[in-house]
Amino acid sequence: RPPEQKHRHYLLERRDSLLPLDDQKFKGAFYTPLHIVDKAYDQLAATLGADWQQKYIVWDMCAGVGNLEAKHSNLRNVFMSTLDAEDVTIMRSNPAFAGAEIFQYDYLNDDVDDFGQIDYAFSDKLPMALRQAIADAKAGKKGAKSILVLINPPYGEAANTQGKAGKTGIATTRVSHGMNDLGYAARELFVQFLHRIMLELPNANLAMFSTLKYINAPNFALFRERWKAQYLDGFVLHSKAFDALSGNFPIGFLIWDLSIIDPTSSVTTIALDREGNIVGEKTFFDVPNKRMLSAWIPGLKASGQVIPLKNAVTPQDGHAKVSTWHEGAIGHMLANSNDLQNAGILTAIFSSVYSAGNGYYITPENLWQAAIVFSLRRLIKATWLNNRDQFLQPAQPLSEEFKSDCLVWMLFSGSNLTAGADGLRWNDQDWSLTNHFIPFTEVEIGAKARFESDFMVRYMAG
Repeated sequence: RPPEQKHRHYLLERRDSLLPLDDQKFKGAFYTPLHIVDKAYDQLAATLGADWQQKYIVWDMCAGVGNLEAKHSNLRNVFMSTLDAEDVTIMRSNPAFAGAEIFQYDYLNDDVDDFGQIDYAFSDKLPMALRQAIADAKAGKKGAKSILVLINPPYGEAANTQGKAGKTGIATTRVSHGMNDLGYAARELFVQFLHRIMLELPNANLAMFSTLKYINAPNFALFRERWKAQYLDGFVLHSKAFDALSGNFPIGFLIWDLSIIDPTSSVTTIALDREGNIVGEKTFFDVPNKRMLSAWIPGLKASGQVIPLKNAVTPQDGHAKVSTWHEGAIGHMLANSNDLQNAGILTAIFSSVYSAGNGYYITPENLWQAAIVFSLRRLIKATWLNNRDQFLQPAQPLSEEFKSDCLVWMLFSGSNLTAGADGLRWNDQDWSLTNHFIPFTEVEIGAKARFESDFMVRYMAG
């Protein structure tokens, strides 16, 4: 027999959890918990006014099974569209959404021409009432209701060139064809939503759950040059509030006014834990890429081949992304990405080049900088709240004591993977490694043989 009504409603609300996990992750679609929806509505009331549900026409173009609208008290003002026709059937069968306009619509593909322009006649799916509301808002018609885009868009990201992250193919949409000048940001589905929203609804307000990449990630600098909306208010919460999201990082619910051009260099939010309790305040900064710590050590030209490593004395299997060397270098530092989420596991030094690159050649001239970069990246521990924070270059001169402390800490860190070795095999050749990072003499540690390099002893002696 069918389940009781309260259980039936719960199953409808949680239909997403019945989908195969791979399907959820491919689409990047994650259920919005109802206790977090409550927090979002409280934030909207505080920001847009207690009567926002009466004042605004709401369009959620990635409604899923409708959780973001489950608390809305004026559903005749609500338009809910979603990619999957099955979700439309479920929402229409749910009495909680009676009065709302519900329809199937692929926001990243429908009604977009080859030049990125929008023509609703292509699909003829968009309800006439919504078309008119959009037209009236664009024209600034007297008495027209303002539009609020309320969304929790997919967080899916296309795979990188090495195929080791993201999902292949998901970012190829008609909207993405008009984003070729935005570089990496065009791979993110939620940024594609923002791109079309800016074009289609330039006078709307936007309230969106998403990662904070578009606020402070270096790879999104080109997108931020185009994103000029005024920030109103918002909160961030632990990613674990959302089922099936892996990792520990902040998800933002930020409210914007697209009609006001007011680029922001910082966004201040309330911070909530996974249960929705306030745990503090957090500010995210948009800092120019030239001030990032990753830009502090100049890149050096490389020539000639060396053995590429994947660990201290383990050569890369087969082809390596990088196998060249800078003449005069004493080591190579892996320092992939500039944020805290990657620093803990993607920071190490080697006696030859790291096979995937993403780092710096260490020379006698830049060793002090390398030691500082290494120590900062390894010493500051990542939390869910600082996960997306960026490392910045020093803003004032550094003391010699600080430089020395960083060098010593690096030398004795477990991520110092420099080593000396003979008989390593790669590319049908035998290779040797020389360790330039031994801070002791042979006598001091009772070595039975002469070290190939005493560079570090001489360096530390001044």
